[in-house]
Amino acid sequence: MNPDLIAIGGFVLLFVLMLLRVPVGMAMALVGGGGYAMLVNSTAALKLIGQTSMRTVTDYTFGVIPMFLLMGAFVSTSGISKELFRAANTFLGHRRGGLGIATIAACGGFAAISGSSVATAATFSTVAYPEMRRFGYPQSFATGVIAAGGTLGAMLPPSTVLAVYAIITQQDIGKLFVAGVLPGLLAICMHMITIAIIAYVKPDFLPAAPRASWAERVEALKNVWAPLLLFIFVIGGLYGGLFTPTEAGGMGAGGAFLIGVLRGRLSREGIRNSLLQATRTAAAVFTVLIGALLFGYFLTITQTPQKVTEFLTSLGLGRYGVLILIMLMYLVLGCLMDAMAMIILTVPIIFPVITHLGFDPIWFGVIIVMTVELGLIHPPVGMNVFVIKSVIPEVSFSTIFKGVIPFICADLVRLAILIAFPIIALYLPSRM
Repeated sequence: MNPDLIAIGGFVLLFVLMLLRVPVGMAMALVGGGGYAMLVNSTAALKLIGQTSMRTVTDYTFGVIPMFLLMGAFVSTSGISKELFRAANTFLGHRRGGLGIATIAACGGFAAISGSSVATAATFSTVAYPEMRRFGYPQSFATGVIAAGGTLGAMLPPSTVLAVYAIITQQDIGKLFVAGVLPGLLAICMHMITIAIIAYVKPDFLPAAPRASWAERVEALKNVWAPLLLFIFVIGGLYGGLFTPTEAGGMGAGGAFLIGVLRGRLSREGIRNSLLQATRTAAAVFTVLIGALLFGYFLTITQTPQKVTEFLTSLGLGRYGVLILIMLMYLVLGCLMDAMAMIILTVPIIFPVITHLGFDPIWFGVIIVMTVELGLIHPPVGMNVFVIKSVIPEVSFSTIFKGVIPFICADLVRLAILIAFPIIALYLPSRM
């Protein structure tokens, strides 16, 4: 049979299975394994499925994913999110819109040690939203800030999405983690600036909370030094070459466990729940990874990546024209698909185009994750928006999307800045 027809049929079948709510990993494995069997033979396809599954779950490099997931689970169970928000609020809450700025700061701190956008959005829907509403913040603004702050989990290390991108493209996970630091800090700054602009333009729209005393500020800081030290230790160790990404994940998980136990925040039940949560999430991620690898083998033998590269480069748009076209594709997909599914499904096809055009793969990983972040809050389907809606059912989708619009504009400006100045993402990795 014609490989092109089989490839097209595979993509159609994949999207049909996804529309039928078949899990993404299983759908990709079925299409990839079935397509490989049609083009080669069923015996080779069965061997490929077995070897790929075993190699993925036993590969030392892939151990970085469950380790950082376990670190995030211990951090979430320990209640560190409340302490981060309280500390940020004591310093910033007295300013007009200060609770929103404090939420962004706390989201950044929590994202930097949990690595999950969805967990960050869900956590601060219960931590920050009641406080903002208590002081008279509009529903749209409060939920918009939380949705935007949640996206920081996809960029700031340790990021599961960046780790998966590194595995698929065979890039250095440590360099990708470090590459996300400055763009992540830029995101925090731009979100805070966005809130400050809203407060300046509409002074009656955002209230201010009472000013905290210096004694309250010092007391609040006492509760956050440990998680901040943990983050500096893990990322500093990666940057300084003290340990590999997988070892960093183990050190992070062990450190989060010790901090939780020594401070009396991790009970036996909490430890058990954290282990179960990390195991379930890791199993889901590995299922998707195995499916993606099988689907990638199928694409390779149909030569789909090479043909897509030839097609895009023959359009005469130039390298940045092709890049913008790819970004627009991701923005559209972000309205329809989960962030991890987007990365796993499209990167094997798009990555050869990027390398052919001469773009740095580390920089492109940061750009892709930033675009995926935007998809998490972009209407009509933003994953973070659905998470917030599930936690705060009394708020409508239209209200949340209304509050998110200023932050979408800020993210588009940030994308343009990083495309114009790649050094922002590449400076720290170049020093490793």
